[in-house]
Amino acid sequence: MGDPAGIGPEIIAKLFAEGLDVPAVVYGDANSLKRAIKLLGLELIVQLFDQDLPSDSKVIPLIQAGPSLPPDLPWGQIDARAGRCAYDAVCLAIDDAMAGSLRAIVTAPLNKQAMHAAGVDFPGHTEILAERSGTKHVAMMLANNDLKVLLATIHVALSAVPNLITRELELRSIRLAHQACLRAGIVNPRVAVAGLNPHAGEDGKFGREDIEIIRPAVEAAIAAGIDASGPWPGDTVFMRARRGEFDIVVAQYHDQGLIPIKYLGVDEGVNITVGLPFVRTSVDHGTAFDIAGKGLADASSLRCAFKMANTMTIAI
Repeated sequence: MGDPAGIGPEIIAKLFAEGLDVPAVVYGDANSLKRAIKLLGLELIVQLFDQDLPSDSKVIPLIQAGPSLPPDLPWGQIDARAGRCAYDAVCLAIDDAMAGSLRAIVTAPLNKQAMHAAGVDFPGHTEILAERSGTKHVAMMLANNDLKVLLATIHVALSAVPNLITRELELRSIRLAHQACLRAGIVNPRVAVAGLNPHAGEDGKFGREDIEIIRPAVEAAIAAGIDASGPWPGDTVFMRARRGEFDIVVAQYHDQGLIPIKYLGVDEGVNITVGLPFVRTSVDHGTAFDIAGKGLADASSLRCAFKMANTMTIAI
């Protein structure tokens, strides 16, 4: 459910109201989902999950995460109770996925400040997923209908990126990108690697990282049987991928990869955690506290994340 004080309950209710191709169970808070249903005027019923999926499409099965939240929990505000519920919900889902009870986890947005207020010291979903599942190396991948991008580095200062770029990191990122495409049903993935510096360093004129670190990693990936290429200039490689020349691009830092994805439209963007022992997708937006409780939230990204999760589980 993500943060119950955000738009998570609303977009989940809208998704169920539209109808799902495959069954799903909500991990979160029953009261929060019920009030979202009432807010939206939907004919849906929340029912605690008892191991049997309901046959009625109007029934939403839910697993309660921690103590029930008050029905009057403030919308759109940082609340430690909501932060704890969001954390408990994702932990329960991870445990069930590790036990083989789930095909995939699809997450609505959580609020980092609310989690921190609850004493949960994680920057977000990705770090919780990795630690609780015991996964050492994961990567963030963003995808929409036109483009797939995997990030070599994520939430770090731009000034710190060059020192984090190593051959090991680059090769691991290429392998994870290759694996992600296979899970998405692409038989022979073509992995393009973006350069770190302008013009991919232009033969060392603008830095040596592209020549001494990224290119050898690409060559190692090719030797391992992966169809990899690069480093390519970052100002054109995403356009080339969108036109069909590549299946996925490995970006070197956060904004290099996310700007082209989000420019194409946040509504259809999907965040995918690559490297986990199960499939996990997520919306590509935040809790939107400014519109929470107003019935204005768009469920498009959640719908795309749900469809992507189903596609990836079928392809495995």
